[in-house]
Amino acid sequence: MDILKQPLITEKVSAMNEKGVYGFIVEKTAKKPEIKNAVEKTYGVKVVSIRTMRYAAKHKTRYTKTKIVSGFTNSFKKAIVQVADGEVIDFYGEI
Repeated sequence: MDILKQPLITEKVSAMNEKGVYGFIVEKTAKKPEIKNAVEKTYGVKVVSIRTMRYAAKHKTRYTKTKIVSGFTNSFKKAIVQVADGEVIDFYGEI
């Protein structure tokens, strides 16, 4: 099971990157110690704190020419990770 699905790259999280705070989309069942171990192993940094949030699926409706299409967006879990002072995670290194 891969705990870290993808990094969050938004304006708000990118502004927090300067302070050593990074965001990730994680597995819905992942606990804080598991997230900490995954980040430390993947990026080679020391994690100081973790905050997690769960987002529920939202109901969406779209009106087309032939019918009304209803459904839900995906639910997900987000983790905000703070690393130790002086350590950096480089998401753009492979680009």
